Amino acid sequence: MVLGDSLSAGYGMPIEKGWVNLLQQTLREQNSSYTLINKSISGDTTAGGLARIDAALEQYKPDIVMLELGANDGLRGMPPRLIKKNLRELVRRIRLTGARVLLLSMRIPANYGKRYTDMFYRNYPDLADEMNLAIVPFILQDIALVKEMMQQDLLHPSEKAQPIIADKVWLHLEPLLAAEPDLP
Repeated sequence: MVLGDSLSAGYGMPIEKGWVNLLQQTLREQNSSYTLINKSISGDTTAGGLARIDAALEQYKPDIVMLELGANDGLRGMPPRLIKKNLRELVRRIRLTGARVLLLSMRIPANYGKRYTDMFYRNYPDLADEMNLAIVPFILQDIALVKEMMQQDLLHPSEKAQPIIADKVWLHLEPLLAAEPDLP
């Protein structure tokens, strides 16, 4: 299951062109029995994720949750400590079900100031270390600053970027698929 925001919801393009759908195609090509469920909502925040995670976990009973939230919190200037607290609670709730977590790290534009952007970004590797999480480095690395890889708003990746994102996520998801499940 993917719990994310517009970056995972395929904002600005047909959903079948988004990285989540492309990742599902990779799973099919690998003859995997896993099916991806995309519970991503454009504009979602960590608080929004908290409000809906329990119902999604109950309904779908995922083995793995790819957690891609926090960017909208950062764009709204939310305190980095609050973002990390919410992410930590999302991970805790996911793990209570026995599901594993793949944390997708985010960055925000530099115009928010070096101190804030550094604090925001550090949430992800710090939380991964603290909670022993598998982590995907910033999924828009080598994409965000390439104009043709981004939509006109310069915040959302274009269709051209989606296969690159899917490949980045796959590199970190594949080992989790082969690993033994965690105990609740």
